[in-house]
Amino acid sequence: EGPSPAEGPGAIYSQPFPPPFRSSISILVGAPKANTSQPNVTQGGAVYYCPWHRGNTSCTPIEFDQTGSRPHDFGLDGLVPVEFKSLQWFGATVRSHGSSILACAPLYSWRTIKEESSRDPVGTCYLSVSNFTKFVEYSPCRTDLDSEAGQGYCQGGFSAEFTKTGRVLLGGPGSFFWQGQVISATQEQIKEAYYPEYFILATQGQLETRQAAPIYDDSYLGYSVAVIPLKVPTMLDFVAGVPKGNLTYGYVTVLNGTDMRSLYNFSGEQMAAYFGYAVAAADVNGDGLDDLLVGAPLFMEKTEDGRVQEVGRVYVYLQQPHGMEPNASMVLTGEKEFGRFGSTLAPLGDLNQDGYNDVAIGAPFGGDAQQGLVYVYNGQAGGVKAQHSQVLQGHWPPGSSPDFFGFALRGAKDLEGNGYPDLIVGAFGVDTALVYRGRPIVYASASLSIFPAMFNPEERSCTLEGTDTHVACINLSFCLNASGKHVPDSIGFTVGQHLDHLKQKERALFLQSHKPTLNQTIQVHNGALDKCREMKIYLQLSPIHLELGFSLDSRAPADAYGLQPILNHLTKNRIEQKAQIQLDCGEDNICVPDLQLEVSGEHSVVYLGDKNALNLTFNAYNRGEGGAYEAELYVTLPVEADYSGVIRNQGNFTNLSCAYESVNRTRTVICDLGNPMKAGTSLSGGLRFTVPHLRDNKQNIQFEFQIQSKNQNNSRSEVVAFSLRVEAAARVSSHGVSKPESVSFPISGWKPGRKPVKEQDVGPEVQHVYELVNEGPSAISHGVLELSCPMSFQGKPVMYVTRYSVPANCSSQPVNPLKLQLEQSPTASPGLEQHYLQRRDTARSSGASRSHHTLKCPEAECFQLSCQVGALQRQQRVSLRLYFRMWAKTFQQKENQPQALQCEVRYQVDRMPYKIQPQEYPSEHWQVTTAIQWAKPESSQGVPLWIIILAILLGLLLLALLIYVLYKLGFFKRSLPYGTAMEKAQLKPQAASEA
Repeated sequence: EGPSPAEGPGAIYSQPFPPPFRSSISILVGAPKANTSQPNVTQGGAVYYCPWHRGNTSCTPIEFDQTGSRPHDFGLDGLVPVEFKSLQWFGATVRSHGSSILACAPLYSWRTIKEESSRDPVGTCYLSVSNFTKFVEYSPCRTDLDSEAGQGYCQGGFSAEFTKTGRVLLGGPGSFFWQGQVISATQEQIKEAYYPEYFILATQGQLETRQAAPIYDDSYLGYSVAVIPLKVPTMLDFVAGVPKGNLTYGYVTVLNGTDMRSLYNFSGEQMAAYFGYAVAAADVNGDGLDDLLVGAPLFMEKTEDGRVQEVGRVYVYLQQPHGMEPNASMVLTGEKEFGRFGSTLAPLGDLNQDGYNDVAIGAPFGGDAQQGLVYVYNGQAGGVKAQHSQVLQGHWPPGSSPDFFGFALRGAKDLEGNGYPDLIVGAFGVDTALVYRGRPIVYASASLSIFPAMFNPEERSCTLEGTDTHVACINLSFCLNASGKHVPDSIGFTVGQHLDHLKQKERALFLQSHKPTLNQTIQVHNGALDKCREMKIYLQLSPIHLELGFSLDSRAPADAYGLQPILNHLTKNRIEQKAQIQLDCGEDNICVPDLQLEVSGEHSVVYLGDKNALNLTFNAYNRGEGGAYEAELYVTLPVEADYSGVIRNQGNFTNLSCAYESVNRTRTVICDLGNPMKAGTSLSGGLRFTVPHLRDNKQNIQFEFQIQSKNQNNSRSEVVAFSLRVEAAARVSSHGVSKPESVSFPISGWKPGRKPVKEQDVGPEVQHVYELVNEGPSAISHGVLELSCPMSFQGKPVMYVTRYSVPANCSSQPVNPLKLQLEQSPTASPGLEQHYLQRRDTARSSGASRSHHTLKCPEAECFQLSCQVGALQRQQRVSLRLYFRMWAKTFQQKENQPQALQCEVRYQVDRMPYKIQPQEYPSEHWQVTTAIQWAKPESSQGVPLWIIILAILLGLLLLALLIYVLYKLGFFKRSLPYGTAMEKAQLKPQAASEA
């Protein structure tokens, strides 16, 4: 374990330092939240210098900057603060080259006189040159181009690197509305431009990328940077990650080291995977050309049960003599969910001394407790081995907050001079940097032989010591050799031999120990020829099984650096041999099998881009006179295939026991067919494979089947080849919807004859969505999407196209030809895709069943749109949205008008990204219909006048009849309440007197 600074580490680096420092190798540890002696600065960050020797844990901060936040007098109100060093994260990025050190504070902020209340996080770096004798500041984004529109949010130094010549390379992902920027200058240019009293410094000869079109906003160019020589070793080019570019698919760009011109772009395969979060250059295949590694820590994949989980992925691009290939040569996928595999990448040098450089990949949230993990992958001739050789993790109890073990990585430096590079791992959450020392690697191999391999228990050729007992006996010998760089001349091994491993005990014993086990310690000279031992075993029962295992002697003394060597992780340190008793096979007691094999499969074609699940079945026969000893089925896989398992519980299939082996580039599945496989035996079985690694440089791939046995005569069957044809094929599906599905006329409040000014004046808005999906299995590199919609009917306009959106290059007739004032550009409804996916079966004929006449092209003048659709991977989709208005003036009257409008879409593939092309390219044709309805039913009309008059007359007649009936019933002859008029007159005086 290495130094443990108070607030580290943000970035770590190991570098040799000449005097005045005593140690030739030192470690730099960034602590971006450390408090320093700078006045009035809180958690400004620091860089610690740690001389390396075993047992040292003392570190000293390097005084890059001893001043606080500097004020400036703009001639207005006296001195005012113009820079802010608190919480600037100084030390988040640390790099060194020779006697120079670069340390950056990406959150350093300053303000200009124009905007006194604003703080722009421009970022800044300090360069220490000539062994800490001079410190200069390099802040290329602290310019007059302030605010987010310029370099005000640059965060220069977010990433940084030195070239092999010492040139400084910086990444600033926040420039130009977060388009990002890459900047480079030599150390001499930086020193010449530095004046301590000036804030804005112009660095002559500085290289930098410029502002691009607004479509590149929020791309984060420079989020990560690296240096890679392309083609010519003396020509150094720059690599920059752009994790949110390309519609958040992310990409990595390689920039020319002389003019910042883009040379290559490598695109991510999944949206929001943060492809380009980390980049690194290392020659992993030993061809002398640096290769490119790209991390995408948020990559998500589907599990077998269909659940999506975030695992992270690293892509390896191998450099060829002619340049870089556009597709990754291999991918490495994380194993732990939410581990952020690929967040950090570090070249390690040649850890195992096999001639190929190795790499470390950090997963700072990996592990069961999410403490963080670091994976070590070894290089090989084909790139990087698919399986990691080591997994490192912190050795402390899990805490309540993330440990971020693997947040920073540095390797490829031999700290103590033992010939093996070491690795430094930063754990930001626990303020710790750990040094993993490279241990010497021993390459060892062993052989084990038994004679005779097939024996007769009646031949008793050995005598037990001290007795007259004769027993059947077998000779065995084992040989062991070992070699390694920087290991002792004599290498100690402990060798253990076991008889009847996992079998019934006491069936055979070593003549030397009279036990079924024998352990020995031997010394093997480094690099010498095989050292062999011979011994005898004697039989009590038969057959016998012998197992040999060896390991380095743990009691052997350590080397001069206190390190014990370890075996290479690929060493096969456990081998097994068997001796069989002969069966009754005629007078000569020699079994001669006749092994035959038949192979069949359910498919004869595999498709580029697909996993190609494949079941292969076989029938194995022994039609000879005797049994086949240790009969095994050998299946040699093509490089494009992977082994999945055995088909079980199916019909008469044998319950196979199979093992997968990989030697060099030959991969083999070996299945046990019996020991012995008796004469007359017939076995059937099945094996499952996938073929996910197809290339288009082969027309066919081939599996090879063969039965092998240990018999001396006729021990193998004929090789049976099962060939599969390689083809490219894709199926395209399409969906479409009209929103709304129907439009009603007439429109309330709409006045005819008004000249339209706004798009609302034309009529109601309709949106058509057309979706195209590549169902796979293969990818499509190019196709043409064509749209036709009717624009007029009988000389009258019916549709007015206002806009369309599609992620492709398109050409069309003029849109919004009347230059109407348009509404704000609409955005897609979050549930719209789900809406038309659920309604795709009905959307094609929406409204058509209710209409008598559907207007479609080419009945009338049509709107034509043609789009060049680029690459479509499997399950990738493209959506085209068309926005138009229905002409209300045309549809105010129902007579002779169409009752539906239909747009037609055609998609034709014309190219696929393979040398192998399909016989017929896929195509698709579909329609989307918008129904037209009228508020009045088709049969409704105005009421005639004669009906109204007739209704009035009938009403009067009924009234007269009612009056006549009431008259006959005496209704109008009722008595008055006070009698006659005379009586009323007599009542009046009395009533008056009473009143």
